[in-house]
Amino acid sequence: MSVTVRVPAKVNVQLAVGAARPDGFHDLANVFLAVGLHDEVTATPAEELRVTCAGPDAAQVPLDRTNLAARAALALAERHGLAPDVHLHIAKDIPVAGGMAGGSADGAGALLACDALWGTGATRGELLDICAELGSDVPFSLIGGAALGTGRGEKLTPLEVGGTFHWVFAVASRGLSTPAVFREFDRLTEGTDIPAPVASPDLIEALAKGDPKALAATVSNDLQPAALSLFPKLARTLEAGRGAGALTALVSGSGPTTAFLAADAESAQEVARSLRASGTCRNVRTATGPAPGATVL
Repeated sequence: MSVTVRVPAKVNVQLAVGAARPDGFHDLANVFLAVGLHDEVTATPAEELRVTCAGPDAAQVPLDRTNLAARAALALAERHGLAPDVHLHIAKDIPVAGGMAGGSADGAGALLACDALWGTGATRGELLDICAELGSDVPFSLIGGAALGTGRGEKLTPLEVGGTFHWVFAVASRGLSTPAVFREFDRLTEGTDIPAPVASPDLIEALAKGDPKALAATVSNDLQPAALSLFPKLARTLEAGRGAGALTALVSGSGPTTAFLAADAESAQEVARSLRASGTCRNVRTATGPAPGATVL
């Protein structure tokens, strides 16, 4: 017997970052939108915990117990007094180290898969608690749709989305470390007065109305200057997408994947064609949002 869970990528349509806290984290106002690029995590009984991975850039995925999928299995097993004897196979399609929560998605997917495989009967609240222990983006990977994340991003308020948004994602030639991007944010903002992060009411209204032009006018990412500082070539990708007719362009989360909002499906295909021809990125993907959260197949 095995259980497979499909789990989506995310784009941050707003990422407002506060000053560093004493614990090293930052308070956030993080508006997540799940999009239809997916990893699939399959849990199968085994003699011991092991992780395998296949798909684009699978060689970059750690297969030891630092992998969030392995950590999810260990956390659930410990809570329920079980041996974490499971083989977790990740079919990778979300860009690795790309700012789209691929690792977090794998953690949420493994948690749901192991819960089903082992019959632990964990409540939604318990699963979300474990997700929050694993990482700031993991709870959203479980619920999907759209949500405002506060605290360090793990405290979620679901948001209404009134339509389908069409996105193009440009995958960069290399990854970026999220901790490194936050350190660069701290360096760039040192000595400045950083306001408390607040979600944009206009952005939340644009999501609720399903209005791509209104959403494009309100997206923001406080980590974008730090990502561009560490990876200056991303500016060329952003410029290429804007020039191809994207309504807006931004770095997704901590990057280096760049995200382009298009008016409709046809426009998204045109932006994707132009980005592929621009030579400014390694790969281009299209997807729509919102997408459901972690789902047992």
